[in-house]
Amino acid sequence: MLALVAFLALSGPSLQVNTTTDTLGQPAIAQIINVLGFWALAAALAGLLISAVVWALGHHASNYQQSFNGRKGVMISGAAALVVGAAPTLVNYFFDLGTKVR
Repeated sequence: MLALVAFLALSGPSLQVNTTTDTLGQPAIAQIINVLGFWALAAALAGLLISAVVWALGHHASNYQQSFNGRKGVMISGAAALVVGAAPTLVNYFFDLGTKVR
């Protein structure tokens, strides 16, 4: 756990989310959204690493249930990172789509 905290502290600037939403001149809102995105990606990374370890231990111990749960965690963590990365684009897309509704 200490190694994960050290990794996150050292790799913080490389795990950066930049939103492209219009904040109406409120840079504090954009900063809050970026920080939330960073922590969401950090949680997805932690989940991915923990799930990979569970998967490997389950495979090594021939424990099907543990191995399956590890694989499932890897897939869910990957999907979470995908959603976090695509969130600004998705929000902008649906906002633009909503402005065209009469």
